[in-house]
Amino acid sequence: MDLVEILPGRLHMLRFPIGQAYLWQDADGSLTLVDAGHAGRAADLEGALRSLGHDPERLERIVLTHCHRDHVGAAEELAARRGTQVVAHRLDAPVIRGERPVPEPVLSAWEVPLYRHGLTVPEAPPTRVDREVEDGDVLPFGGGAVVVHAPGHTPGSIGLHLPEHGVLFTGDCVAAVQRVMLGVFNTDGAQALASFRRLAALEPAVACFGHGDPLTANTAAALLAAAAAEPVLP
Repeated sequence: MDLVEILPGRLHMLRFPIGQAYLWQDADGSLTLVDAGHAGRAADLEGALRSLGHDPERLERIVLTHCHRDHVGAAEELAARRGTQVVAHRLDAPVIRGERPVPEPVLSAWEVPLYRHGLTVPEAPPTRVDREVEDGDVLPFGGGAVVVHAPGHTPGSIGLHLPEHGVLFTGDCVAAVQRVMLGVFNTDGAQALASFRRLAALEPAVACFGHGDPLTANTAAALLAAAAAEPVLP
């Protein structure tokens, strides 16, 4: 796992072989993890926190942007170790808890081998969800993190917007693999594109994606241009 500083003293990316998580630190030292990487990597995540000078006991919440295994993976083990709150959207929460199957994406032919590769990530165990959120809910970190329902990748996909800091976490609705683009493996492509355009309209200064390097310069313009350039999907 690689550690990448995005905002000094505030925000780091924790990159796994497939996908990534983000660590946010508030001024009082409390910590929030956005997504949780792969199953079996809880100890590695705690080690990463310690390497940054953080006490894992200060991890107050894990916010899951959606129900896929490369985002949920270590959440249950971390939460059990630390009593950490797990947060997810109401529509993906039953999948995360193992009560419903993961929704199947509608794949283009070129996505099939990529999707099979993604399934090499260990399956996430059933994971508790302590708080189910809706569009517009505000979480107590980052000066008020606004939940933005961004369906299409999965029904309960969310973005997180920190207006005070100009930071946006897009989950897998948006990716930055070679270029800024609509995320892949969507259950509803047209809905995902509408979500991409809604997120881009927030015009953040920093965008953190589920896959690909964060944007920290000319971010709003890049997101708006990429969203406008995506073809209208059926």
